[in-house]
Amino acid sequence: MKIFEILDKENRNSVGVLLYYEKKKEFIIELEEYLDEWTAPLLFTNLVKRNIYTVPRDLSFLWVKERIIPCGRQNIGAILKNHKMESYDEMRFLELSKGKCSQDGLYIKKIDKLPEYIRKRQSRNIKECVVCDENKILCFFADDTVKKIDLEKIDSDKNSIMYDIQKVLGNDKLYQSCCVGTGGYSITFNDSIDIPAHILYDAGESISLSLNDFICFAKNNLLDTSACCSLLDCSRQNISYIVKQEYLKPIKEDIKGNLYLKGETIENMW
Repeated sequence: MKIFEILDKENRNSVGVLLYYEKKKEFIIELEEYLDEWTAPLLFTNLVKRNIYTVPRDLSFLWVKERIIPCGRQNIGAILKNHKMESYDEMRFLELSKGKCSQDGLYIKKIDKLPEYIRKRQSRNIKECVVCDENKILCFFADDTVKKIDLEKIDSDKNSIMYDIQKVLGNDKLYQSCCVGTGGYSITFNDSIDIPAHILYDAGESISLSLNDFICFAKNNLLDTSACCSLLDCSRQNISYIVKQEYLKPIKEDIKGNLYLKGETIENMW
């Protein structure tokens, strides 16, 4: 990850920090909390008015694109050759221009470590998430908080993302694609619909469970086909027969093998 401070040349102060995740080629901007609708960059005014200082990846990317040569420029091939670039690279162009733009006095400067206020803010980022029944998501946050979020109850008046949530709720395949977004700043569905971590944190109901508890459960209570055969002292053909008779139900099916609950497997020994 690359870290850049966003500085305002005119006011000689810091506006925030730009994070660049190199493997995913994605940007996240963290704004300083002293900013208001008059001092924040124009693109982020609506966020700051709602006291949101972590800029989602799509809006962060838009800020970057506004400050670099567009990929559709007529002579882009010559520009790439001049800078010895094999392909178009937003981060490379941003570094070359130091993030400067004719529309404002902002520029970027590379720094080695995250400021403390960002480290504190990231404590509410997501480490793991689990899709549950009835449109509920279990989220494990970096501060060791665990919350269960009912997507149907996220406040539509406070969050403009409600329309996208409705798309998720109406499509089970999309819903099941849920995973942690880049940097833990969101959960994402099909890597296209994001729900920010701060919204999930505020909307969730805390439960008495830790990520380590969940890991221990997975380690000790999930069995693959070979482990089931060993526990029941039978062959894979026997396991297949038991499954067909619905005495044992796979919790995850894959062409390379299935996963089963240990407790349900043991029931077949009684």
